[in-house]
Amino acid sequence: MFTLKEILEKTACSELTVEEAEKLIQLQAIVELDGIAKIDCKREYRKGVPEIILAENKTVQDTVEITMKMFEVNGRVIISRCTPQHIEALKAVILSASDAVCQVNQKARMVIIKKKNYTVTDSGGRIGLLTAGTSDISVAEEAKVIAEEMGCSVYTGYDLGVAGIHRLLEPLKELITKDVDVIIVVAGREGALPSVVAGVVNVPVIAVPTSNSYGFGGKGVSTLMAMLQSCSLGIAVVNIDSGIAAGAIATLIANRAAKFRSVH
Repeated sequence: MFTLKEILEKTACSELTVEEAEKLIQLQAIVELDGIAKIDCKREYRKGVPEIILAENKTVQDTVEITMKMFEVNGRVIISRCTPQHIEALKAVILSASDAVCQVNQKARMVIIKKKNYTVTDSGGRIGLLTAGTSDISVAEEAKVIAEEMGCSVYTGYDLGVAGIHRLLEPLKELITKDVDVIIVVAGREGALPSVVAGVVNVPVIAVPTSNSYGFGGKGVSTLMAMLQSCSLGIAVVNIDSGIAAGAIATLIANRAAKFRSVH
C-alpha cells in the first residue's frame, strides 16, 4: 500500500492515472480490524484533524490492537480517556517496538505514540487556553494535546475564575500580546469566565463547560446552559467535558488563520 505522498508523486510523474490514484486513496481511507473497528486512517488529510482513539469503555486488548494498527498505517496515534490499565498496556507494547516512542499526559489521560522520526510541523497557528479552576485543567489539557499535535502553539493560563477576577488580567494581556487566533475557555460551576473573556477580546472564544459542579443543575448542566445563554457575542459552546472537540475546532480556526497570514 502506497502512502498518500507516494500516490501523489506517482500521479505527478504519470505513473498513475488520476482514476487509479483516486481508487488507491479511497482504499486507504478505512482500515477494518478483525471486525472490532473501522479505522479512519486518513482523516487528518481530509479534515485537518486526525482520528483519535477513545479508550473509554473499550477493553485494554481492543484498545491496544486498534492503536497498533493505526500506528502501522500512520506512524502516530493519539488515544484519549485512558485508564491506568490502558496506559500501562500501551507503554508495555511500545517498549517492545524499537521504532516507537510513547508520551503520556496524565492530566489529560491521553497517550501519544509516534515513530521516532515522526515530526509535527509548526503550522503557525496560535491558541489561547484558559481555565476557571484547577479542577478544569484535565479537560483543558485534552484540548492542548490536540492543538499541539496539529502544529499550533498553545499559551495557557490556569485557575483564573471570576471568584478572583484580578487573576485573569495578566494572562489575558499575554494572549492579546501573542495575537492568538482563538481562545478556549474551560469552566465549571456557573460558567461565567467565557462571557467575561469574550467581552474584551476580538477573536473567537470556544467555551467548554465541565462537570465540576454539584447540587441543582450539577454535573455541568447549569454550566452548559449558562454558556449557551451568554450575552457576549463571539462564543461557540461545545458539550460538557469536551476538551478534544474544543481543541479540534480551535485548531481548524488557528491553522486556517495561519495559512492566510503566511500568504499575506
